[in-house]
Amino acid sequence: MDIILKYFPELTVSQMSRFSRLESLYRDWNSKINVISRKDIDHLFERHVLHSLSIAKIFRFADHSRILDIGTGGGFPGIPLAIFFPAVQFILADSISKKIKVAGEISSALQLTNVVVKNIRAEQLKDSFDFIVSRAVSELPVFYRNFRKLVSVKQINDTPNGILYLKGGEIEEELKQFKVRYAVTELNKYFEEPFFETKKLVYLIP
Repeated sequence: MDIILKYFPELTVSQMSRFSRLESLYRDWNSKINVISRKDIDHLFERHVLHSLSIAKIFRFADHSRILDIGTGGGFPGIPLAIFFPAVQFILADSISKKIKVAGEISSALQLTNVVVKNIRAEQLKDSFDFIVSRAVSELPVFYRNFRKLVSVKQINDTPNGILYLKGGEIEEELKQFKVRYAVTELNKYFEEPFFETKKLVYLIP
């Protein structure tokens, strides 16, 4: 929890309370349904919660925005972002029922009224969203091609609607395939922990 307050000291009491409960909730559910590796569960706040919140370090969603988290697994980045942005609606989608069950149970335990979970392949969704977020569920060009149509043309945020994709390692070859506007942010500009040395946030504007 200290690592979250280190980078987000402005959290409210309600937000701090919810973040502080995440470790016990994920440890309990992870013992029943494995959604986080044994190696990573001991680094939950750094590798999952703070990594998810890197989006909030760079983007501030307007109230009443609708954000789709594709391939959310156990709820990342959607649940930490929903705690951080209580006036923003988050739709968490995953095709694997046992994983989305964990996300649903944890969001219910935290009483996150701004979270809806869907056991569905995101390709089947017909709605539109201000932003799509995800943590490297496929190659970036494939992800963009499959889901760009879900980005709404209606604009309520200061920054253009688009896709926010958390990814590590070398991505130059993938980015060469794009003819749309994009921006890449190196997360080690914001976080000093070694985990973030190669982590990036890619912002694509359809």
